[in-house]
Amino acid sequence: MDIQLEKKKGLRPKHYGYIAIGLLVLFVGYQLIFSTSVATFRTEKDKLSIAEVTAGKFDDYITINGNVAPITTIYMDAYEGGRVTEKLIEEGAMVKKGDIILKLENMNLYEQILASESNLALKQNDLRSTKLTFDSRQVEGRRSLATASTDLQRLKRNYEQNKALFAEELISKEAYQLSKENYELSQKQYDIVKMQTVNDDELRVTSLTGLDADLARMQKTLGMVYQRLDHLNVRAPADGQLGFLDAEIGQNISQGQRIGQINVLTDYKIEADIDEHYIDRVKRDLSAVLERNGKDFKLRVRKVYPEVRNGRFRVDLVFIDEKPETIRTGQSYNIKLQLGESSDALLLPKGSFFQSTGGQWIFVVTPGTDEAIRRNIRVGKQNARFYEVLDGLESGEQVITSNYDSFGDAERIILK
Repeated sequence: MDIQLEKKKGLRPKHYGYIAIGLLVLFVGYQLIFSTSVATFRTEKDKLSIAEVTAGKFDDYITINGNVAPITTIYMDAYEGGRVTEKLIEEGAMVKKGDIILKLENMNLYEQILASESNLALKQNDLRSTKLTFDSRQVEGRRSLATASTDLQRLKRNYEQNKALFAEELISKEAYQLSKENYELSQKQYDIVKMQTVNDDELRVTSLTGLDADLARMQKTLGMVYQRLDHLNVRAPADGQLGFLDAEIGQNISQGQRIGQINVLTDYKIEADIDEHYIDRVKRDLSAVLERNGKDFKLRVRKVYPEVRNGRFRVDLVFIDEKPETIRTGQSYNIKLQLGESSDALLLPKGSFFQSTGGQWIFVVTPGTDEAIRRNIRVGKQNARFYEVLDGLESGEQVITSNYDSFGDAERIILK
């Protein structure tokens, strides 16, 4: 008689193997599918900077570094070239306007002065000779005019007498005609002498005026040459401090060469370079604050230079009221430059991720997991500590703010 065996219910050992193989297949398939759709990068969490997005007041300012400079710098260029013979004032010394700093010598200039003096002397002699000639002609002309006038009067009288006598038939017609012709000839000669005298006088005035003008020009030219001689003494153009002096005894200085500068220390300014990112927002009269020994000093932007060099542009700031007592040229200060009013905003801590993304996207840590997903965002203004978040993030979210260069094209970061 056959005994019927009961079938055991439940999982047998071989079933566990099937299940394990199935799970492994599912896991591998999941990994293959996921890895082909999302680029993943694995890194240690401790090597990253992770910050939290918060809501708060966004202070619209930037921190810039500036150097103290004199309010005005006057450059000294050589009016005349020459060899340095004497150096009277050293760099760093205080000077008054007109103080002689250097003495130069220029042999060519000395020769030009001698030539100008010689030409002026010749011109003066020519003028005197010309005046003497015109004076002699003037005297001779007036003598001739006096003689012609006397002859005219005498012949006129003789003609009038003969005319009366001829009317009474007391003299011959020939005698009358001769006296008349002599009188008319004398009249013409007188007119000619008078006209010549007038012309000589006009010529004298015109010629002497021109000669006087030439003489005055030569005297002025000589005066300018003497002024050039005085320019061999290099003088301070204003009161201040001799900032630098590029000249030594025996050195040849060319005309127009930059040889030094005077720093006018009646006040100070601060020169600062700013990233070109802010060039459209930095305007004249913006407010700024300099903190020194726990005290704030107010400044304003006096000038914005339009030229951009190496991605930066320059501004000049001046103190509004008081300035630090110990301020000196060349000192460096950190300054807060206010670009706008404070406002409520989402604040994203600054980090080096911005150099990789330009603020267009960021890795956001998924809550409760060890992974971060790439997300597009939009940022607005920035200050020394925060970016203003306009879109893409919410308060309380965690983001990776460290550098992204090693992440490549990854869209997901696994934090180990």
